[in-house]
Amino acid sequence: MATGGFDPGRRYRRAPEVAVRPEPFGALLYHFGTRRLSFLKTAALVRVVTTLEEHPDVHAALDAAGVTPAQRRSYLVALADLAASGTIETVGEAAGDAVGEAAGEAAGEGSP
Repeated sequence: MATGGFDPGRRYRRAPEVAVRPEPFGALLYHFGTRRLSFLKTAALVRVVTTLEEHPDVHAALDAAGVTPAQRRSYLVALADLAASGTIETVGEAAGDAVGEAAGEAAGEGSP
């Protein structure tokens, strides 16, 4: 299931410009580049967002956080919104991302 440009079959991470502040209801996310404030309303969503990079794709992060199949669609919608706002990003697509550059070189892309 891809939502817009969001593909849960890919690996994501919290954008480096985003800070997480734990709160009793979940967490606040603040993007220093866009000055956007986001609310994470469940502890499971906080776990997903803060551990995305540790998993091969979004589905694995959801599984590790204990998100049930019945909850999955709402979590994917929330993550798609976070991706659209730049709060989370795919690993390897950020400007100057060494992982993306190494992947391109391994695939024979880039300068010879």
